[in-house]
Amino acid sequence: MLLDQRLLRRLFHLGALATRGMTLGVRGVAVDAEGRVGLVRHTYISGWHLPGGGVERGETAVEAMIREFREEAEIVADAPPRLIGLYRNAAAAPRDHVALFVLPSFTVLRPKAPDREIAACAFFPLDALPEGTTRATRARLREVRKGLPPDPNW
Repeated sequence: MLLDQRLLRRLFHLGALATRGMTLGVRGVAVDAEGRVGLVRHTYISGWHLPGGGVERGETAVEAMIREFREEAEIVADAPPRLIGLYRNAAAAPRDHVALFVLPSFTVLRPKAPDREIAACAFFPLDALPEGTTRATRARLREVRKGLPPDPNW
């Protein structure tokens, strides 16, 4: 199963490189009033991640982030997402970049039902992230919580 996930992920990124050259993705931090962060678990890759995805042709990074929050977590922005940093994600592909946003105010429309892309979506206390939360997700949350400068690499 893990090998299949790695192969699918690699094929996706190779396809993106072939059609786009440089890739740009977005990830977002949404912390609710109780101090819990929204995380998603994908069907095609292991671990808990910040909601996000690729910026589509003709779309701004902010528009992509708003769309991804809605698609992956049923989160609707009540205020514009704030850009925190731009990272190079060499683990995904040599020319992949990720823009990280924080959503200062939002509404959760309903619990996210699993679908073809998202296996699970939930909110977790920042000091008690679930097992399987990725290294990059933990690092980005640490930067945001502590006001640290962004690491240039995802």
